[in-house]
Amino acid sequence: MKGENATELAREIRGLLLQLSHQARTPHLGSSLSCADIVALLFAEILRIDPARPLDPDRDRFILSKGHAATTLYAALALRGFFPLEELHRTYALPESRLPEHPSSQCVPGVETSTGSLGHGLGVGLGLALGLRLAESPARVFVLLSDGECNEGSVWEAAMTAPAWSTNPLCAIIDFNGWQATGRSRDVLAIEPLEAKWRAFGWRTYRRDGHDIDGLRTILSGFGADGGDNRPLAIIAETLKGRGVRFMEDDNNWHYRIPTADEVAEGRRMLGLAPVA
Repeated sequence: MKGENATELAREIRGLLLQLSHQARTPHLGSSLSCADIVALLFAEILRIDPARPLDPDRDRFILSKGHAATTLYAALALRGFFPLEELHRTYALPESRLPEHPSSQCVPGVETSTGSLGHGLGVGLGLALGLRLAESPARVFVLLSDGECNEGSVWEAAMTAPAWSTNPLCAIIDFNGWQATGRSRDVLAIEPLEAKWRAFGWRTYRRDGHDIDGLRTILSGFGADGGDNRPLAIIAETLKGRGVRFMEDDNNWHYRIPTADEVAEGRRMLGLAPVA
């Protein structure tokens, strides 16, 4: 529910991620865990959304551009009441489910656009922000990207365009967990200095601990307020892949590896959660 403690919501999300990866035998657990605090803060406190009115034209928009972390989005939506939690447990990633491994906007309330192919979310978010400005809506747009996704040229085309146009408030949050599928982000491409790059493109830019919910709240709580800085906002959120489960943290094996039942139980114990019934 709106106003739920973001820290507790993040813990519940992480517990669900372990269960879902194990039962559906789906990968990307490490990347889903790394962004749980960011997503929890947005859904608990920041986003102006109502599960009873998922298509409210003045709702804030959230785009999970790193669509491989779909379970984090699904868990947040279910815990916020957009669809039954039991449905997530029962149908996730099954044939004919409306909850596939990558999010689809076709039939899931709260999913604004289908994602999975990296590099598209920010461009879509920019288009939404432009449309909302034309519609004179107060809605804001938030896009969550991965650091590896910043290898895509389409991200930088959108990043260059946004400051040049008058749009509704647009925020890009980069989940910088330092890993890609095949190695460290810094070893795949020369991604740094990432903060300086976003700032050079005209964005109001911060680099913060992506697990410091209080610090992120300070930046995001006033985002889009009338009379504030109208430049688009970029937050490079430094995170740990696998955050919250010590034996998964900063271990890229969990990009693809599936946890065993014993590992799920141990992970939930580390999170301070009860065993799965």
